[in-house]
Amino acid sequence: MQVFSEAETETMAEDLRRFGDPGSEDFRVDVYPFYLLNRAVSRYNVVIEAQLRAIEIDIPSWRVIMILGERSPLPVAQIAKLAVINISTLVRLVERMSKAGLVSSSPCPDDGRVTQLSLTELGRLKLVEARKITAPLYRKLIKGFSASEFAKLLEMLNRLHDNLS
Repeated sequence: MQVFSEAETETMAEDLRRFGDPGSEDFRVDVYPFYLLNRAVSRYNVVIEAQLRAIEIDIPSWRVIMILGERSPLPVAQIAKLAVINISTLVRLVERMSKAGLVSSSPCPDDGRVTQLSLTELGRLKLVEARKITAPLYRKLIKGFSASEFAKLLEMLNRLHDNLS
């Protein structure tokens, strides 16, 4: 992967967007934001997956546990949206997590057609364990980012997401 020289960066600093546009003759994959996002997420997943495997959970289960750790119970459809997991995939995941004793399901009191999930006591313990082993990686990832840079990163990622709506 070619990296821009300091002189090239200075020349292009005005607008790198054309280099990230797949329709441009000047397209460069190393300036394409979605390549960079996928590269970062793929690397993160490789590292985090090994850590989670040590406590016998996978990445999708970790996402569900984290979400339910913030608020529980939640409807399955809402968890699917927040965890970025297809609903049919989540249903199979929930079956595995229920068998493992991590979550329990129940009908929503307001609408019996809606299934909601809650963390079990074992699920809460697994959440504590997972947070403990993943926290050092998080701290490593944000090292060197100022508070304002980190806030700006989050704002820009949310803007990218919103632009896809």
